[in-house]
Amino acid sequence: MRRTRDDILQEIAREETRLSELDRRRDEARARIASLKSDLDTAPGSESLHLHPPHASAKVPQTPAEKVGLFRSLFRGRTDIFPTRFVSKRTGKSGYSPACSNKWEAGLCVLRTGGKCGECPNQAFVPVGDREILDHLQGRHVMGVYPLLSDETCWFVAADFDKSSWKDDIAAFRETCDSLGVPAVIERSRSGNGAHAWFFFESPVSANTARRLGCCLITETMSRRHELSMDSYDRLFPNQDTMPRGGFGNLIALPLQYEPRQEGNSVFVDARLEPYEDQWAFLAAVPRIEASVAEEIAREATRTGKVTGVRFADAIESDEFAEPWARPPSGRRRPMRIAEPIAQKVRAVLSQRLFVEKKGLPSSVLSELKRLGAFQNPEFYKKQKMRLSTALTPRVIACVEDLPPFLALPRGCAADAERVIADYGGTLLIDDQRSP
Repeated sequence: MRRTRDDILQEIAREETRLSELDRRRDEARARIASLKSDLDTAPGSESLHLHPPHASAKVPQTPAEKVGLFRSLFRGRTDIFPTRFVSKRTGKSGYSPACSNKWEAGLCVLRTGGKCGECPNQAFVPVGDREILDHLQGRHVMGVYPLLSDETCWFVAADFDKSSWKDDIAAFRETCDSLGVPAVIERSRSGNGAHAWFFFESPVSANTARRLGCCLITETMSRRHELSMDSYDRLFPNQDTMPRGGFGNLIALPLQYEPRQEGNSVFVDARLEPYEDQWAFLAAVPRIEASVAEEIAREATRTGKVTGVRFADAIESDEFAEPWARPPSGRRRPMRIAEPIAQKVRAVLSQRLFVEKKGLPSSVLSELKRLGAFQNPEFYKKQKMRLSTALTPRVIACVEDLPPFLALPRGCAADAERVIADYGGTLLIDDQRSP
């Protein structure tokens, strides 16, 4: 029977009444949350809870459904699409592509002809559900996550350490996080030859804020361990502040997949890199960082020049200094405070490059010198503003080489290197070996 105009108007009125009731209940819930947070700030032990409060529910999951629920609450990314791992039968190389009902179907899948999923007219992406997570945990497929959401926020940020020195790198990184009170969750990677450091948020934060938090921690770690390479800035997830047109952002493999777990990989580890005995009990107690705390750390890192600690190219205005008053004069970064003593006389040779002898220089000073020969890549920011892929464009360009006895810098860094050494009570003795 066809509805009359009066019937439709009455139904609209009923739905509007329901919306009003929902709005009222939501406002009451928000007021209750604000009251509880106020009580939390004055509760005993609130000092240790302010920066990284434990999750509201520390109940250890027992059933598969409870484990999937906890897993999804932590490793949250896009839910409309997710990548799965594949191994090429022809080359034996592995990779990831979005789970799609039309994947590899003749006449439908552009991967068969070298195309990109983001440009495919026959997209039939599979959404994330409990079954997909369970299949990952039980070994039926290897699943990843796209952390950058459509509104350019994220629920977590992760750092990847995969160099041969990853054990020392992750130890120094963990020490930095502990010293700053930022809770890092360390996962031994799927291959066993690297690690991921995860940071989870109570609510979504902008990707720009999350990345500045991650970059700040990397910058601080470089002061402890100068061997940590500057391409670490390009191994953050998400890697972009904005969503590239026709893309999904970069992906990271999800942990606890069945097969590598049998070999002690893709699991969470303690300071000795030993797996926690009960992975689910550990995850249930993982602290989440409040959005306001992440924003404050990112803001302070920007103000003090510790997001990357390297200068900005003059050709661009970085989003990290969107506020003009926060930008250092003439784009110069603020010098870092270094407390360690250095050698009174530091030898250097000026030839095709400036070779500074590392003997007698603490890691923090070597890190300061390395930053003299690095700058933020303007092409990265141009592409990001145009919403183009930055996958193959480094954020930081470093014209520095760390040799066993020397640090090799561009010759134009000689005056700045003298200033850095002088700032900390030393003298740089430069032997000019340039050809006449």
